[in-house]
Amino acid sequence: MRIRSSFFSSIFLLSSSSSSRSPSSFSSRFSSSLSAMSPGATNGDLKSRVTVVGSGNWGSVAAKLIASNALKLPSFHDEVRMWVFEEVLPNGEKLTDVINKTNENVKYLPGIKLGRNVVADPDLENAVKEANMLVFVTPHQFMGGICKKLKGKVTGEVEAISLVKGMEVKKEGPCMISTLISKELGINCCVLMGANIANEIAVEKFSEATVGYRESREIAETWVQLFNTPYFMVTPVHDVEGVELCGTLKNVVAIAAGFVDGLEMGNNTKAAIMRIGLREMRALSKLLFPSVKDSTFFESCGVADVITTCLGGRNRRVAEAFAQSGGKRSFDELEAEMLQGQKLQGVSTAREVYEVLNHCGWLEMFPLFSTVHQICTGRLKPEAIVHYRDHKA
Repeated sequence: MRIRSSFFSSIFLLSSSSSSRSPSSFSSRFSSSLSAMSPGATNGDLKSRVTVVGSGNWGSVAAKLIASNALKLPSFHDEVRMWVFEEVLPNGEKLTDVINKTNENVKYLPGIKLGRNVVADPDLENAVKEANMLVFVTPHQFMGGICKKLKGKVTGEVEAISLVKGMEVKKEGPCMISTLISKELGINCCVLMGANIANEIAVEKFSEATVGYRESREIAETWVQLFNTPYFMVTPVHDVEGVELCGTLKNVVAIAAGFVDGLEMGNNTKAAIMRIGLREMRALSKLLFPSVKDSTFFESCGVADVITTCLGGRNRRVAEAFAQSGGKRSFDELEAEMLQGQKLQGVSTAREVYEVLNHCGWLEMFPLFSTVHQICTGRLKPEAIVHYRDHKA
């Protein structure tokens, strides 16, 4: 087994002296500067600027939510920038140009107007250079590279929030994406997770989400202001790790649910797998971070996200197709065919979780998580999902 780089010391990265800037001090100073902003301020320099780093399906929806609120909140600039990984569409036009011309992400969120105040920018550094509130929403496997590009480029009193589901695995242990952002960029980072299928929120069907924060409730409330709408209800919770791990681990459970659907095992079986998955989510979260609160699992980021992802998410859908093929078609092939450029998170997260469990000697404590990974890699057949206790990793 190969672990990509270095184990449990990463859990303490936020308190490490390796970062010259303390995230908690950023929260304190940023809260003060927000409080100082007059609701009727007309000086643009006093207003916060928001950049969304990412422009996929969920990133585009996030930009739409924020853009609608930025127009209403006097302490924010109207313009919301959105970094777009440039692509050339079949008609030869650049995706960024089309978004700015039509106000629509025609590839990842067709038919939905983002708001005239959303400006797409293919230059990452330029997109973030004047922002003091950064929203990260890309596939988690790209976050390491994004942070490296932005290191040293993000200066001043900047706050971040991660909508990214996943983690990096190092020899010291799992490094959550919010921790990666804080360590690499020297800024405080909250998280937003929840029962959020992007296409449903895009057409303004009611749903909920959870903002996890570390220290400053005031910063969390600012993020709530930016995201909250009549159809998207956001609640702050003082538990970054719990909220983030729920958003990360539920995708592994969704893969298991997809296997059950593909094999037509029925609703009772699916409910059982969801319950077992939630139990393993809670147990692993509390082993990795003892501060994780049981109550977090009853927020939108917890049981609600497990339910919606196992009923309608892309991880469930692709895993269903994998099981229907008897495991003969690869996840890479199915992802390319079914997701039109979007990325699966569950398969890579299952691998990362397996690496953590193997390294810590915890495989037998988490038989469902272990079995999902072994099915994904072809070591076990999809039918093994209901015999997960019988298989040694």
